Amino acid sequence: MAAEVPAELSSSPQMSEHQARSRPGVRVLVAGVVLILAGGALLGLGLALGPDGAGPQTLIALGIVAFIAANFTLRGLTPVISGEARVVQLFGRYRGTVRDPGLHWVNPFARRLKVSTRIRNLETAIAKVNDLDGNPIEIAAVVVWQVKDTAQALYVVDDFERFVAIQSETAVRHIASGYSYTSPDDSVISLRGNAEEITQRLSEEIAARVRSAGVTIVESRLTRLSYAPEIAQAMLRQQQASAVVGARTRIVEGAVGMVQLALRRLQEEDVVELDEERKAAMVSNLLVVLCSEQATQQVVNTGSLYQ
Repeated sequence: MAAEVPAELSSSPQMSEHQARSRPGVRVLVAGVVLILAGGALLGLGLALGPDGAGPQTLIALGIVAFIAANFTLRGLTPVISGEARVVQLFGRYRGTVRDPGLHWVNPFARRLKVSTRIRNLETAIAKVNDLDGNPIEIAAVVVWQVKDTAQALYVVDDFERFVAIQSETAVRHIASGYSYTSPDDSVISLRGNAEEITQRLSEEIAARVRSAGVTIVESRLTRLSYAPEIAQAMLRQQQASAVVGARTRIVEGAVGMVQLALRRLQEEDVVELDEERKAAMVSNLLVVLCSEQATQQVVNTGSLYQ
């Protein structure tokens, strides 16, 4: 069953992540500290000379300008740690993403939005769904995902974390309703009998659903798969009956093979000659012995073969 995903979810948006303009932040930090020290020195010198005269006023003005410049300089500093990215937004427009760890300097008027690029785990809630045969089952999964495109994650969907959670649960429900819980035929895919293929298709469907949010799926696994409590006992009896029938079938097939082997060996080695009636009796006795659940009692015939 191919994943049926709306075109709006599976299509790739036009917006994509690109590197933001930034400068090494250590040098800017040093420059900002120097401006603060210079501003303090100028302001202190101007106040020491007194309020009268053009010189002290100029020094005070320069000190204030140095403080303002230091403020704007330090406001642009942006620390980035490993596993995180900073999305730069200026006047409502996307200006790029800073991913390299370290201290960076960007436009001080820009907003810097933090986005985690670490690998995350999401465990879906236990959902009650009807499988392909209409039987209610309980199913849950764990999804391992990671943000690959920060621009799409922030600007294409409203809340990318909630978006991933909802789409993952939707995919789990869709997969569960598209297959039977069990199947007597090995050629038919079932949820219980083909776990690896089911998880692969689940990963593909979730990946297609969250692609528009700039998210990639690392892995997904079913953590719970069982019949709903209201039919669990009935289905357990059905499985037990199927197991008993299968075991009986194997026993009968083996018993028939042993009887055939016994008759063929007796005939080949000319141990005894049996007519059709005695062969039928021998076959009946052997099948009773081999297929009985309880131990049979031996009866010794002290007379002839026909008595």
